[in-house]
Amino acid sequence: FPSSLLFSFAQNSPKRQSLPPLQNNQLVKKMKSVVALLSLLLLCLTASSSAFAPATRTTALMPRTASTAAAPSATSLNMVFGNKKSAAQKAAEEEKAAKFWQGEWVCKDCGYIYQRAECAGMYFEEQGPGFRCPQCSGPRRRYAKKVGDVVGTTLDGGDAPILIFSFGGVIATIAFGIWAVNNL
Repeated sequence: FPSSLLFSFAQNSPKRQSLPPLQNNQLVKKMKSVVALLSLLLLCLTASSSAFAPATRTTALMPRTASTAAAPSATSLNMVFGNKKSAAQKAAEEEKAAKFWQGEWVCKDCGYIYQRAECAGMYFEEQGPGFRCPQCSGPRRRYAKKVGDVVGTTLDGGDAPILIFSFGGVIATIAFGIWAVNNL
């Protein structure tokens, strides 16, 4: 741009006018109310997020408070080590174990091996449809039986139903396209 054009534009541009004191005070009041509203909203959000935060645990590194140190322990040795099982209880447990897969269940997504002790002592087959992998949150259908070094299929047939319906949908779409081109 030529400098004369820029100079003429700068001379013709309107100058800023300051607001009258009354309007300036109103603007300040509005800004204060907006800031107060935003700070109140931020306070509410932080209060609600701390309400849903997980409870803190006392560890060996954290000092105990007087309330936790004074509470008597309700655990007994039977709760820690368990009761001695009778022969009938052992037989019932073995019979139950015989109904379920004795090998390993492996998550196909992350390779996590199902550990009965980590999952409330339940066999994998006892887990409901809402069960998720503890490591990757994959659904139950992504688990498969592991036999040696080979991972087999899952309880619901694996990915076969998904693939069959996907290819069926593609074929139906192509058939409809061909029909539409020929008939319309």
